[in-house]
Amino acid sequence: MPELPDITVYIEALEKRVLGQVVQGVRIASPSVLRTYDPPYDAPVGREVTGFRRLGKRIVFCFPDELFMVIHLMIAGRLRWERPGAPVPKKVGLAAVDFDAGTLILTEQGTKKRAGIWMVRGEEQLHLLDPGGVEPLEAAPEEFARALRSENRTLKRALTDPHIFSGIGNAYSDEILWEAGMSPVKRTSQLTDEEVARLHEAVVRSLNGWIERLREEVGDGWPTKVTAFREDMAVHGKFKQPCPRCGAPVQRIVYSENEANYCPGCQTGGRILADRSLSRILKDDWPKTLEELEER
Repeated sequence: MPELPDITVYIEALEKRVLGQVVQGVRIASPSVLRTYDPPYDAPVGREVTGFRRLGKRIVFCFPDELFMVIHLMIAGRLRWERPGAPVPKKVGLAAVDFDAGTLILTEQGTKKRAGIWMVRGEEQLHLLDPGGVEPLEAAPEEFARALRSENRTLKRALTDPHIFSGIGNAYSDEILWEAGMSPVKRTSQLTDEEVARLHEAVVRSLNGWIERLREEVGDGWPTKVTAFREDMAVHGKFKQPCPRCGAPVQRIVYSENEANYCPGCQTGGRILADRSLSRILKDDWPKTLEELEER
């Protein structure tokens, strides 16, 4: 699922191409992508794009008179930038937004069509789509600490819950916890003030670091390699590979469709977190799917 760094770079690429441009058309290839009916899907036609926002893992297009188009890519949704009037690809194509400069196409791999488009009018209606988590790169240390301790959760769950923190998902939470040297299953109620401060620093350092990496990768081009598994990640998707910091083989906890990747040498004092012994903890604390957490 594209997370805060990926969404940030998507928005920056969109700003370069369509900010100030007028929408020439909206084409819907899969009606299931539409999550609202009023305003209609073609309400942006003839209107200028006045700005962009990030709302959690959602991309918000801003138009005059407080009209907003919101796109949530969920797990398999991606955005393509193609030539003007480019056709929506069969099977994976969901929708297209046409501009004079080019066409933005929303695609989604797989059979589960989770990506969605919302058309809303007014700040109040837009606010209803906001899960409400604090912005991890904007929160002061005190605000971060309050959010983290607002519920007694495992660190993995707390970081990925959009009602607690905005924009962090499965991949970057693994990298953040590795950066902080903290176990994914440690409870927020068990954290010392020093550990909370260390985690906050790791969040800022990791997310900002990844934003810069993705910016360098994209340059003036379009983000075409949006993936949850990157070669230069430390632990996410690196099961059994050596930790780049201590050399210990990376381990993982798997629960239903979720998993947490961690280094036992750096994060758990050398202990391997056995799935079976953690089943009760995970059942109580983790949703069965990422979609369940996003749509709750």
